[in-house]
Amino acid sequence: MEGTVCQCCAMPLTDGMLGTNADGSINGDYCKYCYQDGKFQFEGTMEEMIELCVPYMVQADPAMTEETAREMMSETLPNLKRWKR
Repeated sequence: MEGTVCQCCAMPLTDGMLGTNADGSINGDYCKYCYQDGKFQFEGTMEEMIELCVPYMVQADPAMTEETAREMMSETLPNLKRWKR
């Protein structure tokens, strides 16, 4: 999974979606919504990130329920760099 999705929100990392480091270089671990200029743009908890992402997941896939999206995020996020314990 590492390298293919944002290591904060699990969004697929494609060209134009990568975050930036403080020196302006591309950061290959995080998307532009989560990481800009070497700083995380979201400073909440993993649980708050899940709740933030659920509506976007449902919007992207109308067949997906909020419950399913929440379950997927709850299984995925703890394995990402930003949230690993």
